[in-house]
Amino acid sequence: MPLPLVLIGAGIAGAGGLVALIKGGMNVKEAKDLMAAANTRYEANKTRLAVASQTATHSMDSLGKLELVITESFSMFSDLIAQIHNKPEFKAIDNNGNAIPTYSPEELKQVSVGAGILLGGLTGAGMGVAGGFAAAGVTTAAVMALGTASTGAAISGLSGVAATNATLAALGGGAIVAGGGGMALGAAVLSGATLGVGLLVGGIIFSITGSKLSDKANEAMEQVRRMEKAVDATCEFLNDLNECATGYYGVLRQVAGLYKKYIGRMDVVINVNDKKDWYEFTDNEKLMVENCSYLAGLLYNMCKVGLVKKTDDKNGINQICYDEVEKSIDGAVSLCDRLGVTISRVDLGRRQDGEKAVRPFTYSDLGMDKLNNIKSWDDM
Repeated sequence: MPLPLVLIGAGIAGAGGLVALIKGGMNVKEAKDLMAAANTRYEANKTRLAVASQTATHSMDSLGKLELVITESFSMFSDLIAQIHNKPEFKAIDNNGNAIPTYSPEELKQVSVGAGILLGGLTGAGMGVAGGFAAAGVTTAAVMALGTASTGAAISGLSGVAATNATLAALGGGAIVAGGGGMALGAAVLSGATLGVGLLVGGIIFSITGSKLSDKANEAMEQVRRMEKAVDATCEFLNDLNECATGYYGVLRQVAGLYKKYIGRMDVVINVNDKKDWYEFTDNEKLMVENCSYLAGLLYNMCKVGLVKKTDDKNGINQICYDEVEKSIDGAVSLCDRLGVTISRVDLGRRQDGEKAVRPFTYSDLGMDKLNNIKSWDDM
């Protein structure tokens, strides 16, 4: 007996509903799979960025601490040189196009005090703070530490983290801070590694770390693809910065070691042998004092070099100051050659035409497996 038309229609409608349900179920599965893939790539990118950030920040922090320790030590030279009567003024020398200027012992002492203030504040500071000083130039930061905070209070009247905070604020809008931010940014930098890295990288780090993955599969995957391009560029910058900072650290460490030996000899002549008059010094002792003076000037200039130049694009990536760093290294090698000392000439891993120009410097070149954690002059 034929089925009533109404039942046939109902059966067809039911079959259509079943097909739609099956198709709908497949879409849900595909969406879930796509979302899972997006999440996997998203987390992988975050991990990749975190590793590159941590590595570069460690290198920059190590460089910043070393520069602060060196700069703080200038008071030793200043105190020693001030005890010598009838000492002639040492003229500035043209050191391979990188002139070593004249300077006063008082100027060195002031910079030394500023560096001491910043060193005292690093204990409570987060990652990237010491590296931020190296990015801008530690000498510049030390001078600012004796300046005036945005609140109107003298930074030199502050201590510890407050002084470091105020100095970061004073550097706000300058070479290391993407978009300024004053005291608020200075305080934020002390509280988080990501913001500390932001001082080195630029505004792009905030757009990457601040984005949240969409809950819509197609949008999420497209967002991940855009994110990957930004992460690729940021990781490339961080890897290059790590190599540049490590290479500069290697040269600076060698020059500082030579300078420390000269300071030790000066101390023996002046405080142990009790020679205070220039005319009592032997020719070798006079030459030693003059060379120590040039080394102090060289280190002063080296610690003035900022490794990072802030981009004008608030969402862009900063630039590495390769030219300034390489010129500083050339000057160090040249002066040490004049003193009869050969120091290892390191490569910065600078890119040319998209390719590495030279083999990156590693600490195996100097017989060291990793960056030394220099915290005081005694660690040198």
